Amino acid sequence: MEKIEHKFAEVNGLKLHLAEIGSESSPAVVFLHGFPEIWYSWRHQMIAVTEAGYRAIAPDYRGYGLSDPPPEPEKAQFLDLVADLLALLDALALSKVFLIGKDFGAAVVSLFTLLHQDRVLGFITIGVPFMPPGPPTHHRNLPEGFYISRWKEPGRAEADFGRLDAKSVIRNVYIMFSKSEIPIAKEGQEIMDLVEPSEPLPSWFTEEDLATYGALYEKSGFQTALQVPYRAIRNQPDISDPKVEVPALLIMGEKDYVLKFTGIEDYIRSGTVKSFVPNLEITFMPEGTHFLQEQSPDEVNNLILNFLRSHN
Repeated sequence: MEKIEHKFAEVNGLKLHLAEIGSESSPAVVFLHGFPEIWYSWRHQMIAVTEAGYRAIAPDYRGYGLSDPPPEPEKAQFLDLVADLLALLDALALSKVFLIGKDFGAAVVSLFTLLHQDRVLGFITIGVPFMPPGPPTHHRNLPEGFYISRWKEPGRAEADFGRLDAKSVIRNVYIMFSKSEIPIAKEGQEIMDLVEPSEPLPSWFTEEDLATYGALYEKSGFQTALQVPYRAIRNQPDISDPKVEVPALLIMGEKDYVLKFTGIEDYIRSGTVKSFVPNLEITFMPEGTHFLQEQSPDEVNNLILNFLRSHN
C-alpha cells in the first residue's frame, strides 16, 4: 500500500484524485469504483497487476473522495464521468487501456466503451454486467422500499444518512450489500434502519478499512454519490447499436443480491448479454457477494491477470 502514489489531474475544469502504481511504460489498467467505494476498494488489485508488469490507475470520480465536486452536483450525469475518463486518459497520454469497473463503475465502463471503443484494449466488470444504456428495467416489480427507489427520491437519503456520521453510513451499506437479499425497507422504515448497530462487519472488511472509507466520505459527503448513480440512472444517451467487439470478462458472485434484480440473472445466464458483447467470458464465484474484489482478492486477482495476459 505504501508504494501507491497519489496525484491530481486537471480534468474538465476539476482536479481529479488518482491513485497510481507501476511504470509509465507498462500497459495501463484503469480501475473504476462503485458505491460506497473509492479508489481504495482496488488496493489489492492495484498491487497484483503492478507486480505482473502493468500500470494501475484508480481515480476517484468527480464529487467522490479527494476529487473536486462538480459545480452543480445535483445535475451530474454518467456522461460526465465518461468525459472525465476520456480527458484523464488524454492527460496521461494513454492511447489505449484496459478498464475494470465494479458496481455502477460497470455502467461507466460500458458507456465509455460504446462511445470510445478505440481507446479500450478490453474490459472487466464485477458485480454488474455490461448493459446497453437506457432506462433501467431491472427495478420493475420491486416494492416502494427498494433502496434505489428510496435513494432516487430527493432529500430522503440525505435525511436518512444525516442521522449518522459518514463512517456509520458506509458501515451500514457494506453490511447490507454483503448480503444475498436486496435491501428493501418496510413502510415507516428507512434504509439505514435495516442494519442493527450490533451487526458485525464482513470478516474481510476491517475497522481500518472502514475508517479509511469513512474519512474520505466525510470529506466528500454523499451529494454527488446520490446523484450518480442513483438519480442520474434514467438519463442515459440513446445509442442505436449498443454493441462492443473488444474482449471482456464478467465476474459475478453467486450470492450477490444484484442477481435478484428483475431479469438480471436470466440476462447473464441465457447469454443475452453476449448479443451486446460477443467476446465476453463469464465467471461465477460460488461464495461471492457484491464486494468480490475485497472479499476474495486472490481469486479475483487471478481472474484479472489471466484476462490481461490473454488479451495484451
